Amino acid sequence: MRSRYRVAAGWLVGLVVVVLARPTTWSLLLGLPFACAGEALRVWASGHIEKTKRLATGGPYAHSRNPLYVGSLLIALGVAVACASPWVVLAVAAYFLAFYPTVMREEAGFLAQKFADEYRAWASAVPLFWPRATPGGPRTSRFALARVAANREWRTALALPLLAAVLFALPHVRRVLGL
Repeated sequence: MRSRYRVAAGWLVGLVVVVLARPTTWSLLLGLPFACAGEALRVWASGHIEKTKRLATGGPYAHSRNPLYVGSLLIALGVAVACASPWVVLAVAAYFLAFYPTVMREEAGFLAQKFADEYRAWASAVPLFWPRATPGGPRTSRFALARVAANREWRTALALPLLAAVLFALPHVRRVLGL
């Protein structure tokens, strides 16, 4: 049941990240590719899913059963690198370890029950999290941009440049305020 607190805890960790961040130009530049790759993966994945209606098995779902979470991990890694703070790394790691294993197990149970045989065939060929190099299992879903909008991935896509702007401005704001 921990999974229902995931979003609220994510906002709290986000606040902690901003408070503890000590970004530099170089850390921002180093973190950016990870965050962008993570969001690109999330957009690709969200274009394949029709939550609770069909099992997504194509595109990134042929490499990992949880590509949205792999994308989230890449974004978090990028943010942690950009923040240049070991405390941020610790906060992000604690958040992921506290929530994502449980969420993935809950979702796997739900999908196994809802899509029985189709899920078993897919799960036997595609790893739960860490992506396989070559696609596996049945690949029946296709990407549709309308699904990206329906799954509200625009929120994450919008949040990333806003967070980047905050992290970029943070050292200047601290300097002006004498912090």
